[in-house]
Amino acid sequence: MDLIDIGANLTHDSFEADRDAVLQRAQDAGVSRIVVTGASREDSPKALALALAHPGVLYATAGVHPHHALEYTEECDAELRALAAHPEVVAIGEAGLDYYRDLAPRPAQRRAFSRQLQIAADTGKPLFLHQRDAHDDFVAVMKDFDGQLGPAVVHCFTGDRRALFACLDRDWHIGITGWLCDERRGAHLRELVPHIPANRLMVETDAPYLLPRTLSPMPKDRRNEPAFLPHIVAELARDRGEEVALTAGAATATARAFFGLSAEPRHLASIP
Repeated sequence: MDLIDIGANLTHDSFEADRDAVLQRAQDAGVSRIVVTGASREDSPKALALALAHPGVLYATAGVHPHHALEYTEECDAELRALAAHPEVVAIGEAGLDYYRDLAPRPAQRRAFSRQLQIAADTGKPLFLHQRDAHDDFVAVMKDFDGQLGPAVVHCFTGDRRALFACLDRDWHIGITGWLCDERRGAHLRELVPHIPANRLMVETDAPYLLPRTLSPMPKDRRNEPAFLPHIVAELARDRGEEVALTAGAATATARAFFGLSAEPRHLASIP
């Protein structure tokens, strides 16, 4: 199995002590490449640094999550544009709107979102998007850039049927995480994932968050990591009524095309 985890927060403090071991476990599990999420002014440069340290294995996004929208200044915009100039930065984001937690004022969220969409429009890079409980405003901001943007993925999709088909109607990609494995809040996704075309579907862990609740045995530290991606893919395949190899192969092909990655991954052991 050759999988691409399109979203893992490997800059998180919980990975400081054993990040190399985490990467090795991922490769041993068949996760050959990981896109490291940049979600703030602090973390986006760190994501790029990790990608530069592990060429061909790690890639990065550069963006500001809506929770951090108030940090989006002119200086921040210039920093993100400088990061986006690196080929190892394969998408702009994590950008979007989050009205569930409302950790930043909504006008600030919309402004930071729009500014990042402009970076994507100017650079032609794909978008790595976040949306929670903000679907209508999210679509409205995106509509302001109709015809200007390249491919976009709504990462960690958790929405309802209406939101899913609205995304698919706009040719956006969908990222599925271990939320699918959560019987408390993700059961509806099991009914929705069969409707996602294979060429619009990608997989991710969002590590260290969203540890799949169906994983057995559970890690004692309850930390999610990319090595658990095959478990998510197996559950996704079951819900789609497909063989695991088919779901895995399609998700990897879609991610390669979306991020412009080579067909042949490199391995940690082959990197000096």
